[in-house]
Amino acid sequence: MGDKKVIFSGAQPSGELTLGNYIGAFKNWVELQDEFDCYYCIVDLHAITVPQEPALLRKRSLTQLAQYIAMGLDPEKNTIFIQSHVSAHTELAWVLNCLTYMGELNRMTQFKEKSKKSEANLNAGLFTYPVLMAADILLYQTDLVPVGEDQKQHLELARDIAKRFNSRYSETFKVPEAYIPKVGARIMSLQEPEKKMSKSDENENAYILLLDKPEDIRRKIKRAVTDSVGVVRYSDEQMGIKNLITIYSKLSGESVDDIVNRYEGQGYGKFKEDTAEVIIEALRPIREKVDYLLSNRDYLEKVYMDGANKAERAAAKTLRKVYKKVGFIPRKYE
Repeated sequence: MGDKKVIFSGAQPSGELTLGNYIGAFKNWVELQDEFDCYYCIVDLHAITVPQEPALLRKRSLTQLAQYIAMGLDPEKNTIFIQSHVSAHTELAWVLNCLTYMGELNRMTQFKEKSKKSEANLNAGLFTYPVLMAADILLYQTDLVPVGEDQKQHLELARDIAKRFNSRYSETFKVPEAYIPKVGARIMSLQEPEKKMSKSDENENAYILLLDKPEDIRRKIKRAVTDSVGVVRYSDEQMGIKNLITIYSKLSGESVDDIVNRYEGQGYGKFKEDTAEVIIEALRPIREKVDYLLSNRDYLEKVYMDGANKAERAAAKTLRKVYKKVGFIPRKYE
């Protein structure tokens, strides 16, 4: 594994991944697994910065793990694990907390937004969240982190902390770079096609979940916002239709031109019906595999145990170095 670059990606266990996540990110992740040494972490420690229902958090973490595997991430080729299973994340976070300035954390836009939203839940975890995120990344001597716009600032902080530690204590951490993946296509909201598809949308007709039932998919596509032009055409003047054509093309492998030609002279009704069927067929194997995996808990347990063991070995190496450099006496074992 030594010569491959390391990619680290952490995602919160919502258990509900959207079609946008799949086309925009996960389809690309599958292509990365031979080229890179990939760590995929289900960040349940981050999740508790907002109150969680314990049983539901466990269920969502497992469902997320099952979806990763169902979408094609091979546990033999990737290190897939649950954040709370590797205690080095929180241990390194404490050391890095002591190297991070209040001013830096105050400037984080996500913290500003969240603190406006919910004064009541303004806990210290929400404030120091980016430091734990830096620990997640730096533990694995990560070269590349796939980040969206909303996380760029957090990656910058991780880079600053790495450089600060390295200059104070000597070279210890790799300074990670952003990995800007080949865009799998931005999938937009079905209700407001100028916005990205997101599960946090209040209108559930705006997004399709990977585990949606066929009848829900048909309903959501039928209700998808279009326009009064009435022509199936791929243009920025017709954002709703353009979005549906993108989805159709990405899932069927057909070119945009072929799709546009096929529906020439036809209205939106038939095009929408067919788009819904393309989505249903593309997601069917994923949904079936998730059902199968969730009813085979032993297999999922083995995956996350093996993942945690692999992650722990890499993390422990970094943590030992860090502890030694900051002046802690190495623990002796009998």
